[in-house]
Amino acid sequence: MSAVPFLRERLIRFSDCDPAGIVFYPQYFVMFNGLVEDWVEEGLGVGYRRLIVERRIGLPTVRLEAEFRAVSRMGDRVRLQLAVKRLGGRSLTLDLRCIGRAADGSEELRMRVEQVLVTTSLETHRSIEVPADLRSAIDASGQGPSEAGAVPATQQPR
Repeated sequence: MSAVPFLRERLIRFSDCDPAGIVFYPQYFVMFNGLVEDWVEEGLGVGYRRLIVERRIGLPTVRLEAEFRAVSRMGDRVRLQLAVKRLGGRSLTLDLRCIGRAADGSEELRMRVEQVLVTTSLETHRSIEVPADLRSAIDASGQGPSEAGAVPATQQPR
């Protein structure tokens, strides 16, 4: 069984781009941060604001590995996708991808990020166990780690 990614379609906007008209690379990290927030809120139903503000549980990034494969331009419609590659005791590793269309209409991986988030207490700023409800929501969503650890490179939106 392979992980089913959480998906969001997104329009590349003028504000995402540099003077060359292509996505300025830090903007991908902003897009993916929004994707993580949407995933916790809508995909998992845990409530991102509630997690951070009320429960005082943070999800800081402790590791990022990025690979840029092709440019995205203003006006492009891309698909952002998230799957959990690994779910540990105090951390989770995410596989994040931005996929667009090549000139011939085929799918094209624009960029990929492997991101490690650690669950922390926002009171002590120390790592804590992944909350049981977050872990259960990941397991129930089908977005958890696959048995083989592989994440589909492309998956059509539902």
